[in-house]
Amino acid sequence: MDKKLLKQLNDQINKEMDSMYVYFAMAAYLEANNWPGFGAWMQKQSTEEMGHVMKIYRFINDRGDQVVLDSIEKPAATYKSVKDVFQKALAHEKKITVSINKLVDAARASDDKATEIFLQWFVTEQVEEEKSVGDVLTALEMVKDAPGALIMLDHQLGARQ
Repeated sequence: MDKKLLKQLNDQINKEMDSMYVYFAMAAYLEANNWPGFGAWMQKQSTEEMGHVMKIYRFINDRGDQVVLDSIEKPAATYKSVKDVFQKALAHEKKITVSINKLVDAARASDDKATEIFLQWFVTEQVEEEKSVGDVLTALEMVKDAPGALIMLDHQLGARQ
């Protein structure tokens, strides 16, 4: 594999690990503030991000290259509200989408069809990720600050499979 592309894939592993850590911190904040359903939703999101890490990890290893990890930043621990958490999560997903798209461009530029095909799963996944977080944000905007509606939404999101 092209060494520049390999570095970008390794960087993407770190971005996915960062996503896992950010969502885990969001879950901790939500649960500490008595929103167990929203917290459970974010815990599942965090776990899903680890799955993304492992997909790239396995791909790099399958290609006979080595995964090289870097440090990740400490995530935020506090937020203004549940809505603020999901606004930040959506902004984060949009950043990841840009990163994935740049990886696809890099795979094309190095004429690495295997990597380009592999990355198509992530392109599709990012559409789903942005929609999923966006749907929660839309629901939060609809219920505003109505306590009963927020409690119902919290309960509904806690049932996420």
